[in-house]
Amino acid sequence: MKPTLLILAAGMASRYGSMKQIDGFGPNGETIIDYSIYDAIKAGFGKISFIIREEFAEPFKAIFEPKLKGRVETDYVFQNFDLKQYGIDKEIERAKPWGTAHAVLAARNQVTEPFCVINADDFYGYDAFEKMAKFLTTEVSDDTYSLIGYQIDKTLSEHGSVSRGVCKVEDGNMVEINERTQVYFKEDGSVVYEEGGVEYPLPNDTRVSMNFWGFTPAVFKQSEPMFVKFAHANENNPKAEFFIPLVADELIKSGTASFKVIPTANKWFGVTYKEDKPIVQKSISELVENGTYPANLWE
Repeated sequence: MKPTLLILAAGMASRYGSMKQIDGFGPNGETIIDYSIYDAIKAGFGKISFIIREEFAEPFKAIFEPKLKGRVETDYVFQNFDLKQYGIDKEIERAKPWGTAHAVLAARNQVTEPFCVINADDFYGYDAFEKMAKFLTTEVSDDTYSLIGYQIDKTLSEHGSVSRGVCKVEDGNMVEINERTQVYFKEDGSVVYEEGGVEYPLPNDTRVSMNFWGFTPAVFKQSEPMFVKFAHANENNPKAEFFIPLVADELIKSGTASFKVIPTANKWFGVTYKEDKPIVQKSISELVENGTYPANLWE
C-alpha cells in the first residue's frame, strides 16, 4: 500500500490573506508545495491529502487539480472549530484553529494507510521524502513512528532568530523534544539558543524537527483523548495550540510509541522573515540549474 502525504495548509491562506497570493518561488511561479508534491510522487507516495479550511476548497482545487490530475490521487480534509465531533459540548471562541496535531486529527475519517505530515510552506528536499517513503512502507507500526531530523545549522535564517524543536536522541530514537524559541548563528558560524538572556551552545549537527512526521492511522485514536483533555484545559486560552510535539512527547513518555529520528543532510528552507524569500528563490533556481528539478515542474 502506498503511503499518503498529508500537507498542513489550513494556516496558509490566513497568513497570505488569500489563496491567490500563494507565493511563487520557482522559475514558473511554482510554490514550495509544488516541490514537496513533486518529490513525494517521485518517492512513491500514492495520495496527496491537503488539510485546509473549507472556505478555501474551491480556489485550492483550482490551483492544484489541473497540475496533479493523472499524476497522483488527491484528497481534501477540512479543519474546523466544531468540538461536538470530539464529544465536547461547548462552544470555545477562537480566532485560529487548534494547531497542527488537531489538523492531523481532522484526517481521521479519510486516511486509512501509513502517512506522513509536512508543513505546506517548508522546503524539505527529496532525500527526506525518499527516506520517509521507505520508513512508511517497511518499518512503521502502531508503536513505531518517525520524524525527519534536520541538522540545526541547515535550518537557520540569516535574518534573525527562529524557534526550533530540538530533539534529544538516544539509540536513534527521540527521547524528548524541547522548543527553543531563540536559535541563531553567531558571527563565527556556531549555533546558540538564548534563554533568560544567557546563550547556550548547540552543536551544529544537533537534530531538530521541522514538522515532518511519519505515522499509522493508530495515532488518531491515540491523540484524540489528548485533544479532548487539552481543549477542556484551554477553554479560556484562545491562543493555546495542540501541537504534534505535544502528542509525540506524551506517546514517548507513556511508552505507547517510539519515534525514530531519520537523519537527513538536506538543507531545509522556509520563509520565516520576508528577507528569506529571495534566498529560497535563489536556492531553488540553483537546484533547477544543477538538474535536481526540471525548469517547469508540471510540463
